[in-house]
Amino acid sequence: MSYLIHDLIAQSASREPDAPALGDARETLTYASLAASVTRAAHALVALGLRAEERVAVYLEKRWETVVALFGAAAAGGVFVPVNPLLKPPQVAYILRDCNVRILITSAARLETLVEALDQSHDLHTVIVVDPIDALPAVGTCNVLSWEQWMRLESRRALPRRIDNDLAAILYTSGSTGQPKGVVLSHRNLIAGAMSVAKYLENRPQDRILAVLPLSFDYGLSQLTTAFHAGACAVLMNYLLPRDVIQAVVKERIAGLAAVAPLWIQLSQLQWPVRAVESLRYITNSGGAMPRSTLDALRQSLPRSRVYLMYGLTEAFRSTFLPPEELDRRPDSIGKAIPNAEILVLREDGTPCAPNEPGELVHRGALVSRGYWNAPEKTAARYREIPGYNGALSTPELAVWSGDTVRTDDEGFLYFIGRRDEMIKTSGYRVSPSEIEEVLDASGLVSEAAAFGVSHPVLGQAIIIVVTPRRDDHPPSVQTLLDECRRTLPAFMVPAHAEVRSSTLPRNSNGKIDRKELSMAFAGLFEGENATCR
Repeated sequence: MSYLIHDLIAQSASREPDAPALGDARETLTYASLAASVTRAAHALVALGLRAEERVAVYLEKRWETVVALFGAAAAGGVFVPVNPLLKPPQVAYILRDCNVRILITSAARLETLVEALDQSHDLHTVIVVDPIDALPAVGTCNVLSWEQWMRLESRRALPRRIDNDLAAILYTSGSTGQPKGVVLSHRNLIAGAMSVAKYLENRPQDRILAVLPLSFDYGLSQLTTAFHAGACAVLMNYLLPRDVIQAVVKERIAGLAAVAPLWIQLSQLQWPVRAVESLRYITNSGGAMPRSTLDALRQSLPRSRVYLMYGLTEAFRSTFLPPEELDRRPDSIGKAIPNAEILVLREDGTPCAPNEPGELVHRGALVSRGYWNAPEKTAARYREIPGYNGALSTPELAVWSGDTVRTDDEGFLYFIGRRDEMIKTSGYRVSPSEIEEVLDASGLVSEAAAFGVSHPVLGQAIIIVVTPRRDDHPPSVQTLLDECRRTLPAFMVPAHAEVRSSTLPRNSNGKIDRKELSMAFAGLFEGENATCR
């Protein structure tokens, strides 16, 4: 049995060393070669002086080196921090500073954009560049190595002994107060998640699982851990167009495909070849509700594929799934708790809600993460005891309170109602309004800015900004505001619509900008919008 996240690879290698484990656009690694590379990377990290639970950030697109770096960091006793490759230098630099990253693994092109931002990353001592280049750039006082140089390093220290309660990863998710929060995951969290998901998806060694989601996203990372637990093959993909995904399903004989609703909307409008229909055993959706019309279209196009609708939050990895046989009866449900988890619907006082009574979704069990990195107040607000649970224990059990409102029907199936905070859920990402507002404020162009989400048939929610100008006699144009956002924000955070107002923005009773009133005013803006697929 696997207790540590890198053991998933080693144990599959011991069973079937020649079985395919990981593929990218260039090559496929067997379990034996992947396990050897992970071990080699672990020793090389120890040779660089990495100590137990020090952080190793990986800022790369999906490629086999990314996976080796992540699992190698865990095997070395460190904590891996996958950084979304869509993030821009200011967001990357914040993450590196926030969790005191010691070693960064990236590409030459990405490093070139980061050089100035890394000046404030005082704990960073080594940068590893994965692609071969003639001359490695200078990065302050950091030691810069090529991948080949790094992998040749020899360590005199043995790999440290670790247990499943030790830290393994930090995944950054947007917070409601501006900067992203680092969710801390133990080896136990990741192993429990892999075992649970692989169980209800019925994964098997013959499966080939297409990984199209960012590995910085818990849902994306799950494609690796689930595959490695089952001894299956994970196929990495950085796609440009939705049709590329379908072509990859055909070419790679994919059995399992996970995506978020905006991508499923686009895929549902395309033609699925017979070979894709024959190979695709299951598809999954999480990160936001899948529209009924999309679900119906996918089921018609993929009649042999089992459809799993799921709900999850980074703080607990995955919480619920709807068994495919329940789709016809309750297609709007998020299902019931996944194996080895308990999901409760509670009132504000912590007492259980009755059937069909709205309450907060609360998750308890082995998948509940260790809290937020370097944020004790935020951790205390979200990770709390359940009143009346295990009252005789001297050490209380903490559950994660999701902040999402749900209800159960008379048979215990859960239905999502809404989010209690002001987070924007767009293209499968959780986006903080404050992050966008801070960019606009820093531009010097605006006096006030409000960012919020409104319903969009493709994105889930579209981002809108409403601002008042810093100078009434020289207000910024809408195009200038959007260009400013594009300059510093990743594409999924760039607003879809902007408006400049001469009057002050509406306030609520506490004197804060009333985003709810603003969102209601724009509620129908995107009605009739259609996804465009090429």
